[in-house]
Amino acid sequence: MNNAIQPNDNLEKFHDAEQMWFWFIYSKYVQSGFVQNHRSGSRKICELLDVETLITKLYLSGNLSEEQLRVMKKYGDKRRAPHQYIWQENHDANLWKSAMDVLENAARKKNWID
Repeated sequence: MNNAIQPNDNLEKFHDAEQMWFWFIYSKYVQSGFVQNHRSGSRKICELLDVETLITKLYLSGNLSEEQLRVMKKYGDKRRAPHQYIWQENHDANLWKSAMDVLENAARKKNWID
């Protein structure tokens, strides 16, 4: 049985980098067994490994910093973006925005985002 994504499959693209990131983090929890009551959604345009590979390449090429990755993970776990108007989250909000811009540009080139 071939599980490869075919070009004519009805696959859902992401609306933006944030949606893709939150899907990725949540799916990693499902994969590791941390989430028990998972309901199946539509098939996405890419696989978890595709997103992980993209993020790794962006980090290794210097397009994403360790600090940006830390913020992405921290707020991905919280399932929300940092808020620029909350004083304690202001710096993280700037890092989040720049990281999401980098991720969105890369994902758009791969045609994963509408």
